Amino acid sequence: MEATSVPASLDLPAILALASPDMAAVDALIRRRLGSDVVLVNQVAEHIVSGGGKRLRPMLLLLAARALGHQGGDAQQLAAVVEFIHTATLLHDDVVDESDLRRGRKTANAVFGNAASVLVGDFLYSRSFQLMVELERVEVMKILADTTNAIAEGEVLQLLHIRNPDTDEPAYLKVIERKTAVLFAAATRLGALLAGADAAVQQKLHDYGMALGYAFQIADDVLDYSADEAALGKHLGDDLAEGKATLPLIHAIQHADAATRERLRTIVQEGDVDAMPEVLAAIAATGGIDYSRKRAEDYATAAEDALDGLGDNDALAALRGLARYAVQRDR
Repeated sequence: MEATSVPASLDLPAILALASPDMAAVDALIRRRLGSDVVLVNQVAEHIVSGGGKRLRPMLLLLAARALGHQGGDAQQLAAVVEFIHTATLLHDDVVDESDLRRGRKTANAVFGNAASVLVGDFLYSRSFQLMVELERVEVMKILADTTNAIAEGEVLQLLHIRNPDTDEPAYLKVIERKTAVLFAAATRLGALLAGADAAVQQKLHDYGMALGYAFQIADDVLDYSADEAALGKHLGDDLAEGKATLPLIHAIQHADAATRERLRTIVQEGDVDAMPEVLAAIAATGGIDYSRKRAEDYATAAEDALDGLGDNDALAALRGLARYAVQRDR
């Protein structure tokens, strides 16, 4: 009989199909453990949990564990923990950013108010702690404690750069590391930990997740200046309106002529979304979109390279495919 070969990477539909049984179990667990006898907690949590999205972070944990030969209830429970942490950060982010749209739907703070969103975010954080403690794994608790602390630092770090036209690429990448990449890396490291992998393999999965997080967020920031708004599910120029200088604009400020540079600095300081045509013109003139896409692609390649030496199976092919998806998506 001819041996079947494992593809180098899977496309998104194949990845979703591979992860589907585990993800269904995670979704069921999330809904069971969301319950509270405080009605408003249930309403706000249900609003955001049912708001769509591919649940990428829990999927990464499940795929990392599976790639190394492990599946089971503990992986599903930790995947739910990761999703609760991520969801809590979304609730808090939308309040801080004063956002009113996410994935084409009204944000929780737009529907229920800022106070309810912040407090239910706190509930989700504490519920995630309850779930992780149930597993009675000190290593797991340390990784997640360090990760949630880093995320909180990232939120404050980003706040310090709001309407700051002097934000440069290293400072921008530091925010991405704390706000986005550390949770990707925690998810994939935890998958390796549950599979009983040694320290070197755990580090490989951590490095994969970290690089993937950078790729994903830089690509997301490119979309804020280049995507179709209906497909994106949020307003184009939201980052600019919130005073965030992301990589396409940072590159433009650094490479524009003196007059344009000063104009862009003023736009960032004022969060002047009405100046979006000027910003787009400057980004185009300096090649900001192409530069940023290349940086995202470099991180995606680094993510794939981190998996070298781990063999070939469907779950590893899915992880490689997610690195490609991160930089090829349109929303």
